[in-house]
Amino acid sequence: MIRYYTAGESHGKSVTVIIEGIPAGLAITAGDINHHLARRQKGYGRGKRMQIETDKAEVTSGIRWGETLGSPICLVVKNKDWENWTEIMSLSKKDKNEEFIKRTPRPGHADLSGMLKYDRKDMRDILERASARETAARVAAGAVAKKLLEEFNIYVVSFTKQIGKIRARALNMDPKDVPGVTEESPLRCIDKFAEKKMVAEIKNAGKNGDTVGGIFSVVVQGAPPGLGSHTQWDLKLDGRVAQALMSVQAIKGVEVGRGFDVVNYRGSKTHDEIKYDRSRKQFFRMTNNAGGIEGGMSNGEVMIFRGAMKPISSLMKPLKTVDLTTKKSVDSAIVRSDICAVPAAGVVGEAVVAIEVARAMKEKFGGDSLKEMKRNYQNYIKQILNY
Repeated sequence: MIRYYTAGESHGKSVTVIIEGIPAGLAITAGDINHHLARRQKGYGRGKRMQIETDKAEVTSGIRWGETLGSPICLVVKNKDWENWTEIMSLSKKDKNEEFIKRTPRPGHADLSGMLKYDRKDMRDILERASARETAARVAAGAVAKKLLEEFNIYVVSFTKQIGKIRARALNMDPKDVPGVTEESPLRCIDKFAEKKMVAEIKNAGKNGDTVGGIFSVVVQGAPPGLGSHTQWDLKLDGRVAQALMSVQAIKGVEVGRGFDVVNYRGSKTHDEIKYDRSRKQFFRMTNNAGGIEGGMSNGEVMIFRGAMKPISSLMKPLKTVDLTTKKSVDSAIVRSDICAVPAAGVVGEAVVAIEVARAMKEKFGGDSLKEMKRNYQNYIKQILNY
């Protein structure tokens, strides 16, 4: 089974991810990972932190001579900003300083809940780990998962669907063509007309010391039918992907396919009629309202997911909170942050979806080596074609 764990604080020395279950023989380089780390740092509306960091992954285990070994892969992304936080984030008790302690939790963040749960007196003990800086580790893991999926001609892409109230039009575009557009876009949006309005929305929020959220879409093309299972609640692929997306910092909602919009239509206008192509020996759907998943399993169509990101909770014009020492009403802490991070969240969403699809592929086809996994996959495809 493919699984991963991350570690590290926002202003600590580094963020780290350990990935288990990647089969041996997968060709991969640090450059493959760093490409996606760089994508995560882009986007109009990002804060000054992204001007400091130049994220690059150091591979410390699991890869030799350009190939995975089948053993755990460890990737370390160093924090350049650590140089400015050595005392504040020091491991040594002698560096503890009352001046550094923050006790004015921000509404919308993990600060207060975490302090109460872990019995901490300094909100930095919570916010450092709760920070979206952790997603650099997940993007690194996702880069490895994407590389594995590409061996099976499965591709995962993402784009910005909405910023604030500005929503992009639904454009008919092959998923394979999406990166060519989004990687040249300041907001990773495929609708250039809407993008201009989105930029104005972000500018206006920034001028007012405010932040703005939005929606990103993640599309998976090329996955075979049968990933996931209907047999248990925790094996359903859509449930697993939804959990992965909801676990990304600031995500408050997830949709699959038409999502909440299906309530506006009758069943006859919602479900996807099934056809059979005799020349390709394949079943297919006339429409894709289900978003490529039925009964917790992939059905062979393009999988479509969306994540709704709330406005970032760190504001330059802060909301009211309570000083945890005096219990008096005060302004919440001002912490350096983004105005809008939706484009970056799309890259993170892409990564966590790729990990879940790769996990489902490994569960279905097994294999300690990539060659073995491919043999099992090819036999399954023959089974489907001969159904």
